[in-house]
Amino acid sequence: MNKRDYYDVLGVPRNAGVDEIKKSYRKLAMKYHPDRNQDNPEAEEMFKEASEAYSVLGNDEKRKIYDQFGHDGLKGGVGRGFSDFSDSIFSDFGDILGDLFGFGGGFSRRSSRSGPRKGRDLGMEVSITLEEAFNGIEKEVEIKKEKNCEECGGNGSQPGSSPETCAQCGGSGSVRRSQGFFSIATPCPVCQGRGQVIVHPCGDCRGTGRVKDKRTIKVTFPAGVDTGNRLRVTGEGEAGYSGGRPGDLYLIVQVEDDRRFHREENDLIFELKISFGQAALGDDVKIDTFAGVEKIKIPPETQDGKIIRLKNKGFKSVNSWHKGDLLVVIKVVTPTRLSRREKELFRQLREIEQEKSGTAGAESAVQ
Repeated sequence: MNKRDYYDVLGVPRNAGVDEIKKSYRKLAMKYHPDRNQDNPEAEEMFKEASEAYSVLGNDEKRKIYDQFGHDGLKGGVGRGFSDFSDSIFSDFGDILGDLFGFGGGFSRRSSRSGPRKGRDLGMEVSITLEEAFNGIEKEVEIKKEKNCEECGGNGSQPGSSPETCAQCGGSGSVRRSQGFFSIATPCPVCQGRGQVIVHPCGDCRGTGRVKDKRTIKVTFPAGVDTGNRLRVTGEGEAGYSGGRPGDLYLIVQVEDDRRFHREENDLIFELKISFGQAALGDDVKIDTFAGVEKIKIPPETQDGKIIRLKNKGFKSVNSWHKGDLLVVIKVVTPTRLSRREKELFRQLREIEQEKSGTAGAESAVQ
């Protein structure tokens, strides 16, 4: 089956900039990521296709080759040694999410070998309310991750024994596969890239050196945090390998919608419904906000849609001391279910309005 055009895969024009390409890929990656689409092979294929497209269009050199020669240019390695090009196009896939979200990472010759290696970074979404985002909050977050097996110390072997050097790859963790005049390095199929094999596996972890772990930590979400913001918790990712340091935890903030308020950048928006009488004569009202009760002075002759601004009553910026404003949007509400008394008063008011506008005598439609 012929491959689709990479620009079509990402849904961007051929003159798209790097930021537009990255933004489009991030949207597709979040939508089709296997962790979000378990038991959905179609979504997994879409994710792989988008990742492959980004690995080319997100790289200036590869993109120039693709623009000039298309998919055949990538196969032929135009412009440089093909073995180098072929290795990199596959190794890039594991780094793409790391570039975008700050975590991830795939197989490489260096990481495949034995020796201390940093643990995998973890990422997860955490939902908070709009009020919690306004005031800031400390929340408990449950993390599911891998840690080193305590029984074997993480090496996968029974106590008293040790892993042995892999005879297939000689401890390098990778083997080279030749195809014509070029070759590609791949993880060793015997040791899965570790460079060592477990002869006497540990009973607790079954030779993997890792066990599942679940723990709860407290995380402070600062005032002003918004949807899409990322909080890094150092050392709360998965445990390192062979004495390597642990990875980090990245929390992606998702702020829930609020039934009374909404946010525009750092401004807090509130729609205040008032009557015709309040709009015409003015009034003083009180509203409950995330910071307490605020007094709103409605001036006489206020029109529908007027915005009353309360300075520095909005969200705090997470990067500075600046604060947004509270914007009270006036909504003049037409009354319903009028009583006889109300209808009579409105008739009188209409007659006055008609006299002022010179349309007195117009036939009334209000009964």
